[in-house]
Parts: sequence; C-alpha cells; structure tokens
Amino acid sequence: MAVKIKLKRLGKIRSPHYRIVVADSRTRRDGRAIEEIGKYHPTYNPSVIEVDAERVAYWLGVGAQPTEPVLAILKKTGDWQKYKGEPAPAPLLQAAEKSARPSFEALGGEDEGKGEAITQKKKAEKKDEAAAESASTEA
Repeated sequence: MAVKIKLKRLGKIRSPHYRIVVADSRTRRDGRAIEEIGKYHPTYNPSVIEVDAERVAYWLGVGAQPTEPVLAILKKTGDWQKYKGEPAPAPLLQAAEKSARPSFEALGGEDEGKGEAITQKKKAEKKDEAAAESASTEA
C-alpha cells in the first residue's frame, strides 16, 4: 500500500482551506485519511501554515511520499530540509500588526462646528459682484 501526504480540501466554493493528511494513494482527494498532520489556509494574508513536525518526520521516515503542493509547504516550513539534511530556509513572514487609523484629535483637528461651507457658493459670489458693480455705478 503506497502512502501519500496530500491536501484535503475543506471550506466553501471561493474560500478554501486545506488539511495536510496522510492517506492511501488510491483514496480520493477528500476521502478517508489515516491521520491529519497539519493545516493550510491560503486565502489569509499571510497564509496560515501549521504542521506537526514530529508526525511529518515519522511519515517521511516510513516512506510516505508528499504530493507537489505538500512538498512546497514542507519546504517553506523547513521540515523537508530537516528530513533531507539540508540547511534550513529563511524564516516565514509573520503577520504585521495593523495599526489603527489615527483619530481626528490625534491629528490635531479642531472641532469648532462653524456650520458653514469652506468654499463660497457661486450664487453668493455673483450677488457680491453685482452689488459691487451697482455701488460703483452709483458713485
């Protein structure tokens, strides 16, 4: 019986997430698994990858073959390099803390509540010009 380490798809149509499972190579993609050894959420930013390194090392040691997507995940986490005896990869990016937008008061804004628009209305400008012309013609 050939054993594979592969991805089992879960989730809705456009929001997939995967479990990294050990299964018989003849089972279907989302079929019965021998053991679940990790999680992979590609839609999150950055992607969430959780792998049980001890179980991966065990299954690779007894001859389980990873599929191409799982092999790429194992290379990112460093488990494949540990199994092959190669140097470890650079550490994965961690999610940066999102800073909240600064509040209006923090930016130095003053809330005086003038109640007027900043720019003058066009009708008011025309009335002012008409009043100035009539005053200059009378004088």
